[in-house]
Amino acid sequence: MPAFTTRHLGAVAAALALTLAAPAAASAAPDAPADLREVMFVGNNWDGTADVIRSTGDFARIGRIDVVPDRAERMAEINADPIRWIYFQAIRNGVGEGHDQLVDDMYSTPDGTSVVVSRPSFADVVSIDLATGDIEWRFPVSGYRSDHMAVSPDGTRVAVSASTSNTVHVLDIETGEQVGSFATGDKPHENIFTRDGKYIWNMSIGEVNTALDAPWLDWTKGDRRITIVDARTYERVKVVDMRERLDAIGLGDHSDAVRPAVFSPDESKLYFQVSFFNGFFEYDVATDRITRTKTLPKNPATSEDRTTWVNDSRHHGLSMSPDGAKICVAGTMDDYATVVDRDTLQEGPLVSAAKPYWATVSGDGRHCVVSESGADRVTAIDFATGEKSVSVPVGDHPQRVRIGHVAADWTGPSAR
Repeated sequence: MPAFTTRHLGAVAAALALTLAAPAAASAAPDAPADLREVMFVGNNWDGTADVIRSTGDFARIGRIDVVPDRAERMAEINADPIRWIYFQAIRNGVGEGHDQLVDDMYSTPDGTSVVVSRPSFADVVSIDLATGDIEWRFPVSGYRSDHMAVSPDGTRVAVSASTSNTVHVLDIETGEQVGSFATGDKPHENIFTRDGKYIWNMSIGEVNTALDAPWLDWTKGDRRITIVDARTYERVKVVDMRERLDAIGLGDHSDAVRPAVFSPDESKLYFQVSFFNGFFEYDVATDRITRTKTLPKNPATSEDRTTWVNDSRHHGLSMSPDGAKICVAGTMDDYATVVDRDTLQEGPLVSAAKPYWATVSGDGRHCVVSESGADRVTAIDFATGEKSVSVPVGDHPQRVRIGHVAADWTGPSAR
């Protein structure tokens, strides 16, 4: 692969600048037909279920989906394959904290008839019929674990990280057929399509399961980088190594493992979290450098023993209000969420939350919605005031929360 040049950087920056005047969308999917209802899907990782809740207002639960209806079949396959069994147990006792990881990410199809789910412990992606609860297609990823996904702006493709093979697969959302793939750094994690659908950004986080967590041992965590590819050819366009950018601002002791990230509405800035850090960074796409650092308060009750932090996270979850004025942060190990003013970087109230694991935006754009994995609920925080509006119960260990659509009269799969 040829080295990245200034010409390439200019091309990426120019493409992103095309969206300068456009407001951020609360949902990645295109506008839904009138016979569809906008909802939020909440993946309950240890349950193997997804709760479907209202995307605004009281965020009440509408229905629940079993995302592992084929569990017995998958377990029989795993138990019959010694290598797969070893990886399955490693996932359970490592990133799963003693539990199977049965749902990581999910997106509905544009017509609202199905939901596509990545299932880490089963190393696959499945499409589930929302009317019947049946599996329509299944795609086994390369390697032994699937992870974060992203949906293209037109809703036709999903990109899924295959953690142990350092690969991202891009699938047709209707058929499950692979339309492309690309190589990443170690342990690919977050994926983001740019608004124009031209690029995919992948963040690899390296090894998060070892106890080699001291800053001087950071080099043992592997090849961590952002890989940017052309979303039509899946050819690599650019690699961003945050190690160089962090060193340039005197933060050589910080991890370069980029965790959740979110673009500004015009995609000129990327805001991202890194392992072990209670805060986030601002990265300027055009100049290719970190421009601001925000350090958030530590919870005095949080242990300073980094080996006790789940999967090297301290803070894990970012979202941005549609107007780009506020950033919502899930302070995972510090047990709070907060809304930060993007202009001043001043945080608002620290809203108590039990191991918040993700942050997204409500359907009307008024609230940040965080998943409280330690309390089995989701909580909505008002972007304007920074105060909690409502919490609703969900299943065991909620993680990813995504906007999607179901049929207007949907209340759950039919009984079989």
